[in-house]
Amino acid sequence: MVSRVIPVSAFDLVLFGATGDLARRKIWPGLFHRFVAGQFDESSRILGVSRSDLDRETFQARVAKAIEDPTADKAQVAKFLELVDYISIDATGERGWEALANAMRPDTVRAFYLSVAPNFFGPIARRLERNGIATPDSRIVVEKPFGHDLESAKVLNAELRECFQEHQIYRIDHYLGKETVQNLMALRFANSLFEPLWNSSQIDHVQITVAESLSVEGRGEYYDHSGAMRDMVQNHLMQLLCLTAMEPPSKFTPNAVRNEKLKVIEALEPVPMQDIARGQYRAFGEQGSYLDHSSNPNSTTESFIAMKVEVANWRWAGTPFYLRTGKCLRDRVSEIAVYFRNPPHMIFPGTETPQGNVLVIRLQPDEGMTLHTTIKDPGPGGMRLTEASLDMTFADSLKDAEKPQDAYERLIMDVIRGDQTLFMRGDEVESAWAWADPIIQGWTESGAKPQQYDVGSAGPEDALLLMHKDGRRWRPIGT
Repeated sequence: MVSRVIPVSAFDLVLFGATGDLARRKIWPGLFHRFVAGQFDESSRILGVSRSDLDRETFQARVAKAIEDPTADKAQVAKFLELVDYISIDATGERGWEALANAMRPDTVRAFYLSVAPNFFGPIARRLERNGIATPDSRIVVEKPFGHDLESAKVLNAELRECFQEHQIYRIDHYLGKETVQNLMALRFANSLFEPLWNSSQIDHVQITVAESLSVEGRGEYYDHSGAMRDMVQNHLMQLLCLTAMEPPSKFTPNAVRNEKLKVIEALEPVPMQDIARGQYRAFGEQGSYLDHSSNPNSTTESFIAMKVEVANWRWAGTPFYLRTGKCLRDRVSEIAVYFRNPPHMIFPGTETPQGNVLVIRLQPDEGMTLHTTIKDPGPGGMRLTEASLDMTFADSLKDAEKPQDAYERLIMDVIRGDQTLFMRGDEVESAWAWADPIIQGWTESGAKPQQYDVGSAGPEDALLLMHKDGRRWRPIGT
């Protein structure tokens, strides 16, 4: 099979927070996989940066452990580690910056990945500029959370823009790097089958679910300052909503795509309290409840949220989007379910009205798409209707294709290529916070507490009622 991997130009990637958890779990393995795939070669370099006082050999040993894989070729591992160097830097002081400046090569793509807390974004950006390390063609990558509210997001944007132009700033959201998320755009805009039906006259409602089975253990302090709304809805689910609801861009370019996403956010209606369900998980066994992982025994932080969202434009008027996400749920599932309207007239007498067609786009696990259709139940006895599914699991349908990349692998290579399509623009982030802030302020001022729900359930009862009052039901979480 001919390789579909497109090589990138030689680069110098500087990874701040190179000894951190995200680097260990995602960034180092992702870079190694892209190297093995032949997407970059020995002319590229990766410079790890952190405060720790380490020599190159010690740091390379840590990287080797991070990319440890029994199937990995030892020679490939050794070649990859040759690209890796380390510099100890004080992000808020002066130590190490001259060494980093001297290590950079001219006429080479420079990318600075800030896998650090947001309060370090500004100090690092200023020192990159002040020491002549950042060039007009450099790229800077920042992780979420990008702000805690609209005001803090504006401050972060301003700090970055003091030193970098908008076209140099890559605000990463790993959900946009998932293969199925990008296939959503291909499904809509590369096929004539669905796009004519992609509107309120044909679609009854849309459900977007990001369910997690894990608890907040180890992240309790962070979660108490964020909650599901800030941690998941304002960014991940917002991006999925935008890609589902956006108008076709005039061309597939970064700004054309992001312009259409921004229009969706700006068209979102305020969400009244009665269209929101908040929950906090409880348990009586070893796993413990949310409060067992919180530093505040009276915390009212939500570990679950569901809401009904309206997009006030011609395409979607009258078609609600139901969003839900939570911790300690029945299963780990991320999907977009598009519910088409029932046939306007049932011609088969004596049969129950079938459920309308449902297109389910699975993000995880088992990436793929399923179209639920109505057919005749086989056998004699008249016209009885039943449901049949047309399933396309990518792993089965595309057996000869390259194994799908991890989201971080794809996004890091997009940074090197200079492609911002799958990254959030500053005005997108600020508009999302402008919509989310009043919602958070509303329940804060009301003093409303989240409803408790059991570990391993589908969430609180209020979430079910949110759908039932509209005569609808959530898709089951898991099997």
